[in-house]
Amino acid sequence: MELRGRVALVTGAGRRLGREMARALAGRGMTIAIHHHASAEGARALRDETVAAGGRAECFAADLSDAEAARALPVRVAAAFGRLDVLVNSAAVMHRLGFEETTPQQYDAVLGLNLRSVFFCTQGAAPALRAAQGKVVNLADLAGLQPWPGFAAHSVSKAGVVMLTRVLARSLAPEVTVNAIAPGAVLVPEEYDAEERERLARAAPLGRLGSPGDVVAALLYLLESADFVTGEVLAVDGGRLLR
Repeated sequence: MELRGRVALVTGAGRRLGREMARALAGRGMTIAIHHHASAEGARALRDETVAAGGRAECFAADLSDAEAARALPVRVAAAFGRLDVLVNSAAVMHRLGFEETTPQQYDAVLGLNLRSVFFCTQGAAPALRAAQGKVVNLADLAGLQPWPGFAAHSVSKAGVVMLTRVLARSLAPEVTVNAIAPGAVLVPEEYDAEERERLARAAPLGRLGSPGDVVAALLYLLESADFVTGEVLAVDGGRLLR
């Protein structure tokens, strides 16, 4: 897919990986719909940065834990820009919650944003994506491919994203491809100390942490080059999944 001149919606684009992916797509000449909920300041800063560089971007606020808001978001974007070619489902939360300590409210909050929003946001985007012969990229996680007891609800939600990616790939074919990226330690939480970062680096056969640029490279591969790839989950983890 030639990205220049096309429209992308990136959810959770006001911070962390979502922000980096949206910035990279803007750099490829795409019009960017920057979704945010709690990170309005970061979203506006990215919009202003994109416009100052000669690009086109708008901010779209929505609480994606509300299924109807998730379904309506891509419809709003397509109405604003006249089309929608790419959907990147990046918005998520990651809470350290073990199985026995997780409350029903916490479980619903994690699954509602991490999994249900991906389902309904893609459902709302489907007509525009079909018309554009577009692409969907979901952000999964190694926790969706391995059991992480300390992040029980998160692990379940991301396993759901892995299966949802395959279901969507079958459902939206042949017009739309749907793939996922499962990052490893590419952007560790800010509160992690040097010892924790070193432990994560040692856990990967490549012996180091990754960077947001590694995920961006995977995203650009799936969008620009992988026209005959759908239903796949690309682990970007330095080989950690092999252990």
